[in-house]
Amino acid sequence: MTSQVLRIRTPEGVIFSQTLAGPIIRFSAWFVDLMAISAVMSVLGALIGVFGLISRDFSIAVFTIMYFVLSIGYGFACEWLWRGQTIGKRLFRLRVVDAEGLKLQFHQIVVRNLLRFVDSLPYFYALGGAACWLSPKFQRLGDLAANTIVVRIPQITEPDIEQLTAGHYNSLTQYPQLAARMRKKVKPAEATLALQALLRREDFDPTERLTLFAELAAHFRKKVAFPPEATDGITDEQYLRSIVGLLYARKRKD
Repeated sequence: MTSQVLRIRTPEGVIFSQTLAGPIIRFSAWFVDLMAISAVMSVLGALIGVFGLISRDFSIAVFTIMYFVLSIGYGFACEWLWRGQTIGKRLFRLRVVDAEGLKLQFHQIVVRNLLRFVDSLPYFYALGGAACWLSPKFQRLGDLAANTIVVRIPQITEPDIEQLTAGHYNSLTQYPQLAARMRKKVKPAEATLALQALLRREDFDPTERLTLFAELAAHFRKKVAFPPEATDGITDEQYLRSIVGLLYARKRKD
């Protein structure tokens, strides 16, 4: 099955593209997660086996409860701490995100993981796999209930930012606290969109170019308001170049 691209338009008019993860690669990531859970359970099983000396039924009950807690807790913890990723999703460069492009909420992670057992019916994720194949956004039942999707994270070769910002004075760097706040609020997809707009600026019609940079500049200005003395007198394109300089300068330091 070929990859599909989901386009999300923000209220500011900015369009983000997300490449949806299909059933096969999602199944591969889940299999890695299953192996990780099984490895932990094998260790716990050896410890729980001690209870078998007291009662075999009690030992089986404890093992079943531990497996339930671990399999559910694994998804909760990983997807919340790693912003929508598990070990398997990291390996295959996948991420769970909100279907409308909003910030992934904890209750969404809870819902999609609680319904994982329903998706796994009658065996080996048959129900969830069928739902994923039939869904236009490749959503299993847990995703439909939580309004989430799984997307592929593109591997992007970072361009020469020094060349892009050469000869341009970045007035925003004079406000390190606001710059740090901007870095914290901007998502990777937003930073990539701004960067690609600058790299392809010569490909746009002059009118389209002005409109595009006006919309992008307005989008980033709403995230963090810099003092007028830092932004007055510069065009929307120059402002966006300053934003990109802030975002990718931090990445180079990291």
